[in-house]
Amino acid sequence: MFKFLDNYIKIIDWYIIKKYLGTFVFTLSLFLIIIVVFDVSEHLDDFLKSKAPLSAIVFQYYGGYLPYYANTLLPLINFLAVIFFTAKMANQTEIVPILSGKVSFNRFLRPYFIASGIIFVVFFLGNVYFIPLTNQLSVKFDDTYTNSTDPTKKEQHMQLDEHTYVYLETYDNVVKTGYNFSLEKFDGDVMRQKLTSDRITYDSLKHSWTFFNPKIRYVNGLKEKWVELPQKDTIIDMQPSDFEANNDINTNIYRAISTPDLTKQISKETIRGTGRLVELKLEKYRRFIYPFSAFVLTLIGVSISSRKVRGGIGLPLGIGILLCFLYIVVDRFANVFSLKAGLPPMIAVCIPNVLFGLTGLYLLRKAPK
Repeated sequence: MFKFLDNYIKIIDWYIIKKYLGTFVFTLSLFLIIIVVFDVSEHLDDFLKSKAPLSAIVFQYYGGYLPYYANTLLPLINFLAVIFFTAKMANQTEIVPILSGKVSFNRFLRPYFIASGIIFVVFFLGNVYFIPLTNQLSVKFDDTYTNSTDPTKKEQHMQLDEHTYVYLETYDNVVKTGYNFSLEKFDGDVMRQKLTSDRITYDSLKHSWTFFNPKIRYVNGLKEKWVELPQKDTIIDMQPSDFEANNDINTNIYRAISTPDLTKQISKETIRGTGRLVELKLEKYRRFIYPFSAFVLTLIGVSISSRKVRGGIGLPLGIGILLCFLYIVVDRFANVFSLKAGLPPMIAVCIPNVLFGLTGLYLLRKAPK
């Protein structure tokens, strides 16, 4: 293996890889420190009011949010790091002798893509496995110390399976209780059973629902039968979490769901239709597709910063910052179009990488050879 590496990765490759990863780690660390400083100054009063212990703030709040911020900033920090050290190499006339020594520009890109491949693997594993776990810490902290949102959800409609529909007028997350509940079962277009209850509660030990004063109507053609009970315990495919999730795309709820559970939620939501399907699909597809931005932005970064220009690294760095903002804007607009205008989530997630990938290929053709 080492012999293969020696044959495939030369001294100049190791030089670029070390510069690449070193600049990336330093830049990412610097940004995270700045984020912590500003976040502490902004939320210090909230921490004091909620009387959150220091251990919870460090290990739950920042233990959850810092990996998320690092994961969010990772492709853009990677982009700026590439531009910074490549423009510096070009300004110090280190790239010209490399390309003058009969090294093609594509060969010059090899160490960049090896380093970006390492970042891609870390980014991918973090997105799919690690970040959902750390996000659960921040969600737990918010629920325990800083959650001030209205716990009551209203007008909940849901389809449990092909034949069963439920409706809940209001649901209180705190006491796990819903009011004015109805459950309808259909055979094709014909309703066969309808259950109504003034109040339902969830028993977390038995994993069952308790219906209070339920009234059950059985329909068989022209024959109907009514049954009234003081109380009824039953197990149905419905959980309190089905009513607790906020439909705001900025919420941390979806980001805290593990990838296997996210797939299960999408399968259920496809049947139930509570309005969360697009958000769930966007979250899942982003975890798998967003890491490819490491390659796309690396290609653009090398292409625009490998030429020596007057003024040093200022101009390439300025262009890089502008492109970072454009990438974020395109990504946000694509998400909004998916949520509000019916754009398929897969296409919305792919748009930034495809658009900037084509831009990178164009810039590659214009790069110095």
